[in-house]
Amino acid sequence: MEMLRRWLAAGLWAGTLLVPVHAEEPSVEAGLRVSRIGGCHDCHTQGFAETGGQIDPSMALKGSPVGFMGPWGTTYPTNLLLTVEPMSEDAFLDFAKTLETRPPMPWFNLHYMTEFELRSLFRYIKSLGEPGEPAPEYLAPGETPKTPWIVFAPPQMPE
Repeated sequence: MEMLRRWLAAGLWAGTLLVPVHAEEPSVEAGLRVSRIGGCHDCHTQGFAETGGQIDPSMALKGSPVGFMGPWGTTYPTNLLLTVEPMSEDAFLDFAKTLETRPPMPWFNLHYMTEFELRSLFRYIKSLGEPGEPAPEYLAPGETPKTPWIVFAPPQMPE
């Protein structure tokens, strides 16, 4: 009985620590952190890599005119402010958990984010202000982009 009292006093029950994963509420600050460690700015913030990871608030997550060309065609990092503009927080949660899109976007990483992380990311994106202009549209294979692009494919495709 004494052992059970000690476990309960220490917050342990059946070997599980009884502490919430996130004691805090989702926040803009937590969303900024998620956007940094999740790599969102790497592609969706123009100039981010070139400045050593500095975020220009006027460009933050507004997409890029630099495309990624591969066997799938040419894709562009979308303007996430425009993406979330019409969404509620709950709608964004559903969107992020079910998103499947073209390379090189690692959409599957969003599926691993917790509800706390996604809600925080949504709040951060919403906090960025005026959404700006859309990124260029997807181009099918064989179409030539009018903007700069990066070839994102191996020199030889496996057969």
